[in-house]
Amino acid sequence: MALVVQKYGGTSVADPDRIKAVADHVAFTRNHGNDVVVVVSAMGKSTDNLISLANAVSSVQPGREMDMLLTAGERISMSLLCIALAGIGVEAVEVKGDRVRDALSSGKVVVVAGFQGVSTDSEVTTLGRGGSDTTAVALAAALGADVCEIYTDVTGVFTADPRIVPQARKLARLQFDEMLEMAGVGSKVLALRSVEFARNHNVPIHVRSSFTWEHGTWVADEASEGGPSMEDPIISGVVQDASESKVTVIAVPDRPGISAALFENLANANINVDMIVQNTSKDGLTDISFTVPKADMRTAEDIVARVAGEIGAQAVTHDADIAKVSLVGAGMKTSPGIAAKMFRVLADNNVNIHMISTSTIRVSVVIALADMETAVRALHTAFGLDSGTAYSAPLPERK
Repeated sequence: MALVVQKYGGTSVADPDRIKAVADHVAFTRNHGNDVVVVVSAMGKSTDNLISLANAVSSVQPGREMDMLLTAGERISMSLLCIALAGIGVEAVEVKGDRVRDALSSGKVVVVAGFQGVSTDSEVTTLGRGGSDTTAVALAAALGADVCEIYTDVTGVFTADPRIVPQARKLARLQFDEMLEMAGVGSKVLALRSVEFARNHNVPIHVRSSFTWEHGTWVADEASEGGPSMEDPIISGVVQDASESKVTVIAVPDRPGISAALFENLANANINVDMIVQNTSKDGLTDISFTVPKADMRTAEDIVARVAGEIGAQAVTHDADIAKVSLVGAGMKTSPGIAAKMFRVLADNNVNIHMISTSTIRVSVVIALADMETAVRALHTAFGLDSGTAYSAPLPERK
């Protein structure tokens, strides 16, 4: 008997018909001899509606009370799913974390509210956007589950956003590191923290659709998938992200401690800085550019303006009309020339590069927002992802 953790996102439980469909699938899984733990998100846009209610009441929103408010959505989904399961003869119970094992041992389907937990001070707390993914993976790790199934409104992880690239293909499998990079540079299929947790605890994830129930994309450790094959593509996907803005601090004195003063203040305000570029010093001055989430831009501007004045910088500019486009693929580790080919493809399509960032399996560039779709389509085609033919890097010339 296998232990399966299933997570259903907001679109999967958006209305009574969807909840009943989920109940039928949970029953199907249970009737095939599996123990089942179900993690549910809030229905549809419930969380957004609760945030709107809070905004309508007051601009002063204590964290403790906001957490109590926002976690109500998952409790509603949890209760309704148990009611739906009871209606088709499946005994289910909604429980807190410390009772999961007891409920499983008594033969019940366990239903858990995602997105929420308890702080070290025994207060209800939330795990942030995408937190239900993290709940599911954490439970799967703690219980030693055989698989964590993440059900959503897409059929898996694709080589690119199908809304931008109609020729994008569903990937059968990905390594943890590849999915981690994709999530980190803008893919919204899985929450970044859930992938980190899955990799650290070796929890296989199966991303599937709750609308078609077809097999989706497996995300697992390379070794558990039998290792890489000669047919694995060098590039697994092209990911775009238009959620960031670029800030440039102009004519910064080039001396020790300047960068620390700038980025420590941003970190203290819980602002996540992504890409950073510092120009070569000229006459003792340099420019520093970096990207931050658009949602944090107002706070970041105030901080950067204050720090710029303190350190004697000449000016601060920002550009919200940017996008980040990334190539991700485990095959980059052993394949030379990927970045060069990417830059050539962008140049041939008249796309100017503002910033560059790399890892062993990723190359990211910041470009103008107006060029984003052109860049994604061109790269998807150039690296053989349209047709499914893996891109082969040129071999080094023999001497």
